[in-house]
Amino acid sequence: MTRMRRKEYRVGIDIGSTTIKAVVLDERDRIVHKTYDRHMSSISISLKAMFEKLEERFGDIPMRFNFTGSAGLSLAKHIGAQFTQEVISATTALRHHVGGIDVCIELGGEDAKIIFFDGANIEQRMNGTCAGGTGAFIDQMASLLDTDAAGVNELAKDYEKLHDIASRCGVFAKSDIQPLLNQGARKEDIAASIYQAIVNQTIGGLSQGKKIRGKVAFLGGPLTFSSELRKRFIEYLNLEGVYTPENGEVFVAIGAALEAKEAPFRIEEVIERIKAYRRRHKDAIRKTVEPLFSSEADYEEFRKRHEKASLERIDSGGYRGNAYLGIDAGSTTTKMLLIGENEEILYEYYAHNRGNPVDVTRRALQRMYDSLHEGIIIKKAFSTGYGEELIKNAFRLDGSEVETICHYNAAKYFDSEVDFVVDIGGQDMKCFKIRDGVITTIILNEACSSGCGSFVETFSESLGYEIKDFARLALKSREPVDLGSRCTVFMNSSVKQAQSEAAKTEDISAGLAMSVIKNALYKVIRAHDVKEEYGDRILVQGGTFLNDAVLRAFERETGVEVTRPAIAGLMGAFGAALLARKAAHPANHSTLLDTEELKKFSYDTRRATCRKCENLCALTVNIFGDGSRYISGNRCEKGAGLEKGYDELPNLYLYKYDKVLSYQSDPDKDYAKTVGIPLVLNMYENIPFWQPFFDALDVRVVYSDRSTKKLYEDGQDSIPSDTICYPAKLVHGHMESLERKNPDFIFYPNIPFNFNESPHADNHFNCPVVAHYPEVINANMDHLDLVRFLQPYLTLNDRKKFIDVAHAALAPHLRVTKTALKKAYDKGMAAYGAFREDVQKEGERALAYARENNLNTIVLAGRPYHVDPEVNHGIPKLIRSLNVVLVSEDAVNHLAQEERLGVLNQWTYHTRLYDAAKAIKDMERVNLVQLVSFGCGLDAITTDEVQDILEKNGKFYTQIKIDEISNLGAVNIRLRSLLSTMKKEAEGHGEA
Repeated sequence: MTRMRRKEYRVGIDIGSTTIKAVVLDERDRIVHKTYDRHMSSISISLKAMFEKLEERFGDIPMRFNFTGSAGLSLAKHIGAQFTQEVISATTALRHHVGGIDVCIELGGEDAKIIFFDGANIEQRMNGTCAGGTGAFIDQMASLLDTDAAGVNELAKDYEKLHDIASRCGVFAKSDIQPLLNQGARKEDIAASIYQAIVNQTIGGLSQGKKIRGKVAFLGGPLTFSSELRKRFIEYLNLEGVYTPENGEVFVAIGAALEAKEAPFRIEEVIERIKAYRRRHKDAIRKTVEPLFSSEADYEEFRKRHEKASLERIDSGGYRGNAYLGIDAGSTTTKMLLIGENEEILYEYYAHNRGNPVDVTRRALQRMYDSLHEGIIIKKAFSTGYGEELIKNAFRLDGSEVETICHYNAAKYFDSEVDFVVDIGGQDMKCFKIRDGVITTIILNEACSSGCGSFVETFSESLGYEIKDFARLALKSREPVDLGSRCTVFMNSSVKQAQSEAAKTEDISAGLAMSVIKNALYKVIRAHDVKEEYGDRILVQGGTFLNDAVLRAFERETGVEVTRPAIAGLMGAFGAALLARKAAHPANHSTLLDTEELKKFSYDTRRATCRKCENLCALTVNIFGDGSRYISGNRCEKGAGLEKGYDELPNLYLYKYDKVLSYQSDPDKDYAKTVGIPLVLNMYENIPFWQPFFDALDVRVVYSDRSTKKLYEDGQDSIPSDTICYPAKLVHGHMESLERKNPDFIFYPNIPFNFNESPHADNHFNCPVVAHYPEVINANMDHLDLVRFLQPYLTLNDRKKFIDVAHAALAPHLRVTKTALKKAYDKGMAAYGAFREDVQKEGERALAYARENNLNTIVLAGRPYHVDPEVNHGIPKLIRSLNVVLVSEDAVNHLAQEERLGVLNQWTYHTRLYDAAKAIKDMERVNLVQLVSFGCGLDAITTDEVQDILEKNGKFYTQIKIDEISNLGAVNIRLRSLLSTMKKEAEGHGEA
């Protein structure tokens, strides 16, 4: 009798950052079972459940198990199972199913990777510190659009236009998306733009200069389930050979199953080993901290103390008289508050925007009207927040005010002597210091949202809790987990570790509340001692502080008993309502749409591009039912269709940019050679030297095209580092532009030293990136004809060395004597000196113009390349549209008195910055704003010293960080807040 051969099954288990995938193969490599489940950060529990399903399906048959994935190694090791690195698993699966793959792109829940295949050589690149461009990123963005990942894909199918959206971090993306939603942009366009951002992140953050070419495989859940994401990759990279496997979401698990070779286990045995693993970790020692509340009585005393700062809520049916409305159209929520003559609350509203603030506001107004009677007269209505202008124009409100001023007015109502206001919302954080009734310092989160409410909300959702329930759990915690202060991606790992050590959910909730505060204090506010630096009269507000655990953590960390109004989440709307009451006049009524007009209200949005200057702003035209329009997306008054122009206002950034580009070769002259010069980095200052220099050598100068997003994308795939600043990334696109223009040679020298402009400077280095970026181009753009690429090491302030090096460098392309070089050098230096003197004279004229016309002046301090409109994103024109005179730091630094600094100063541009701060210390109605590009480590040095110089002399310091993000919502808030503060200070001194 022949014994039947027992079937042999191999199981591949891929444990990723958010999901567990399992595939069972039979002896013919056929898939007989597969699962794809989210583990909700409870890996061992989810794994046990998965094995129990396997046992139900296959009984207790011995199987060969092989684990893979980012979270699989530790578990496999502890239960004694086989583990195969995920690149090997992916490679095995690919080679088993298809041949000739050149590149594999795999996007998972929080992991993203590219595998390059070059014969036997395999190179993997994987995300490290950021989950931008992954499934988690899509989920976050989907919530902004009030849909899920599948909904984003459906929306993207009907897109018409792509917007610039950053994906390096969810915070950057939200900074771009939320204002677009508030301005009425189409969700379909935003959905497709989210996918394009993922493409850009994959190329810029992972490929890092290595070309994605040939036959490309798409793996992972996002690429398997999102047809439009695949389409964006294919169209953008011009891919022809694409492989999308039928089971792409579990493809790596298939590879692990194919590699399963070790001794088989019975499923029951594996389940017991997982149970033992959980028991071992249950008793593991983890770092805990003191509980937030020692007892129920302790919490009760805390709760009663914070009940004192409240407003009276009354039934509007019993109120007769005037009322004042405030609407706060925030980044993620809409808040509305109607108050009476004595600040009693008649109506309140708080809801998520769901990606459509206009519709949410319309519904809220209709509900308000339904609750009121004819005896209540709305005298004035004001708006504030990111969507203040849109809401004001849509519903004919009487006025609006920048949110920092509204928040301060609300804070002052509850504490007239308040020193410091901390506002933490869902993804935004605003802090401002008050001195003598004037806002002196404004701090906004720009690089991270881990100190905001969405940080806790993200984890509550991942653990399966409503945010309110999750927050209440923290109050019961007896052993809060010390999670430190880290970004969301790293914190996710900490939470997983705590869970593997059997931490209770309430202990994790309390630990996260403490982390929110630590991130806020030490990453955003950057405080060493809050009480010493900002005073002990602190008021906290924003929806996040309605979480008692977060509030308690703030008091514990700072050592200050703070004021939290009962309307903490409505403070912006309350401040707007207070300003509405202040602006009211007995003879006038509000222009706010009444109930009948509201019923007829309708609006539509259209996209357009403003072509009135080189910025080419993408506009959203909102058209309302009564024929009125509101245009958003513009960076100056021209795109908004405003009649008033500010062209006559001095603006040194526009002046310098035009001045630099005026250095052109004679179009009618027949030159011996042509040289290509990229319009990048230090070249924005050195062109006044180089063009006359080459002109004297009979060489025509050809520049690269002006910077645009498209030009950046042209060179994106050769950028070797995603952490370098945006101005440096742009260099790659400019080199592509020059190559297309085919000059005889391209000239982009390394210049370690700048001019020594100040006798009190310690040295005169160029920034290392500026000084040596030609080397990066030489190493990473080998597809260009680099034989024609000259990148000598030169120093402009040493004539002899310059002549010797330039002569040797130019010799292969240009027959020129050292005598001719000397004459050309002298001509270039004379032209450069004239350029610097011209800029300084224009700066003095601008200051005089401001004095004569009683205008505010902002010194916008930056680097030479910040004059590039693509780098500064139109901020100079935005400032001009605020009726402000704008000067640059190099237009006023020569007016400074020589003084020693409190720091060792090695850099020429830093010297200019410090001198500019000193130059304006005695000037009335003049303040400094510093532009900083993300990734600039050197500018981090300058912040404290510049702030110290300014504040010692009664000036305000404002720093604006810029990068790929092109939306100026946060910038607008800062600038308007600064100007409002300057106005109030001038009024206090009788100057205005």
